[in-house]
Amino acid sequence: MTNIHPTAIIDPKAKLDGSVTVGPFCTVGPEVELGDGVQLVSHVVVGGKTRIGAKTRIFPFASIGLQPQDLKYHGEPSQLIIGERNQIREHVTMNPGTEGGGMLTQVGNDCLFMMSAHVAHDCMVGNNVILANNATLAGHVHVGDHAVLGGLCAVHQFVRIGKHTMIGGMSGVENDVIPYGAVMGNRAYLSGLNLIGLKRRGFSRDDIHTLRNAYRVLFSQEGTMAERLDDVANLFKDNLAVIEIVDFVRADSSRAICQPNWENVHGTPTAT
Repeated sequence: MTNIHPTAIIDPKAKLDGSVTVGPFCTVGPEVELGDGVQLVSHVVVGGKTRIGAKTRIFPFASIGLQPQDLKYHGEPSQLIIGERNQIREHVTMNPGTEGGGMLTQVGNDCLFMMSAHVAHDCMVGNNVILANNATLAGHVHVGDHAVLGGLCAVHQFVRIGKHTMIGGMSGVENDVIPYGAVMGNRAYLSGLNLIGLKRRGFSRDDIHTLRNAYRVLFSQEGTMAERLDDVANLFKDNLAVIEIVDFVRADSSRAICQPNWENVHGTPTAT
């Protein structure tokens, strides 16, 4: 049974599936769709053309689906689509898309958005992604599955974050981050592979060893990036994870690829 607190304001045009819970002082707009088992704990605002998947839980003072923070937005009927079983914590903000970005912001399933995380207009966020406290995505950012973004990090607009990546806390990410990579720093540099994440997700020792070898070849100081990509593609053509990195680097992007410090490629700590 749907459970609506008497202080909540639900527009009659909103669509609420079975077993939705809307707590005290929540506001739900006319173009909102709440899937089965969605819970708005209290003081949550959901507006715009927003669809929220089953069993997603949203905590107090989150602002979901309201007008994008983009001066180029002029009221176009863009959307925000949030998948299933997400945890959206206090003060999180998520904005719909814009005409300049495909009219859609989309979040996958089983993600955790900690306190005050921000997902801007036209972002695409995969499954099992974690944004820690105050992690922020600018417009048009793409985040792959199983990425973890540390607290207070900021990702520049149009950046791509590959799958299984780790973004260190307080990092400023201006460039694309390869799948399975780890970055850190005020202006983030590639510090290696996300080895802890790979082990936690069941990658074999052989796969991790292969990824490390491919990483060393790709970011060596020999030849051009295009030449090194060809070398990696030929040497490790049977390893799916390595080929995913190659395809990621070769794909069109308005941002450069985040690079390591040369010393870090060979395992020597960089002086700070």
